Amino acid sequence: MPHAIRFHETGGPEVLRWESVTVPPPAAGEVTVRQRAVGLNFIDTYHRTGLYPLPLPSGLGMEAAGVVEAVGEGVSEFRVGDHVAYAGGPVGAYAEVRNVPAHRLLPMPATVDFKTAAAMMLQGLTAAYLLRKTYRVQPGDAVLIHAAAGGVGLIAAQWAKALGATVIGTVGSEAKAVLAAAHGCDHVINYSRENFAERVRDLTGGEGVAVVYDGVGKDTFAGSLDSLRPLGMMVSYGNASGPVPPVDLIQLSQKGGLFLTRPTLMHYTTRREDLLARGAELFEVVSSGQVRIEVHQTYALHEAAQAHRDLEARKTTGSTVLLP
Repeated sequence: MPHAIRFHETGGPEVLRWESVTVPPPAAGEVTVRQRAVGLNFIDTYHRTGLYPLPLPSGLGMEAAGVVEAVGEGVSEFRVGDHVAYAGGPVGAYAEVRNVPAHRLLPMPATVDFKTAAAMMLQGLTAAYLLRKTYRVQPGDAVLIHAAAGGVGLIAAQWAKALGATVIGTVGSEAKAVLAAAHGCDHVINYSRENFAERVRDLTGGEGVAVVYDGVGKDTFAGSLDSLRPLGMMVSYGNASGPVPPVDLIQLSQKGGLFLTRPTLMHYTTRREDLLARGAELFEVVSSGQVRIEVHQTYALHEAAQAHRDLEARKTTGSTVLLP
């Protein structure tokens, strides 16, 4: 009988349990996936603690890669033996075997292995919609990427550089500055030591950047607006430092007719054709070597509690993968 990580109450890593589960045959529109690698993301800890509530008891995990074992009625896009990967709902990726809606799966190219795919789906698809849809980065653009040494930041900085942009990244430590500089950033600003908006103006000759990609939220929002050129795009896609307070829209006019958006991955991948397009773009830049996905830690899936402890203690770097 297959196993999965489940939790029956919210709390610390100790609430995670390695349990036997019954996986029924795939229903219509579903695919049974034997998972070979599972991605670890900070959102998993939010689900575990109840910050982002889930009905209990619940599985955990948002991304994985594996092999198709069975297909349900009406599924024609996949067949047994296909290599597939996914990100996003439904929650429950911490499992040896599970059923997944076929429309959420991406076919994996032979050039990408299971560990790499599992490590990059959620963060990589986020970078894909940010750079190719929300604001389509063009050669010669100056862009500002906050948390450039984070999961999304490392991918987005490399990708923006490959697109011909001048990439400015912000970080919170000197060690992270070195990491960001090695992954596509032309200029790195330590915002614990510098006023990043002033530094951005210096780096761009006073003009400002075309777009800011801000997953930090409250602590960087005001400075992000001050970093934009006239008619620039402010993309607030996360709130690691807390939610952005209410915005007086007249500021956008006063600061140069700015654009402001708050997208999510699901908004850009709800339609099947959009998910396939973003996935194809992501697999292409990784397969070509333009974007490197670095898996720095692996844990056995049944050791998920320890993986959570290390993640929350900031002991991990790069991507972490759980192996069923």
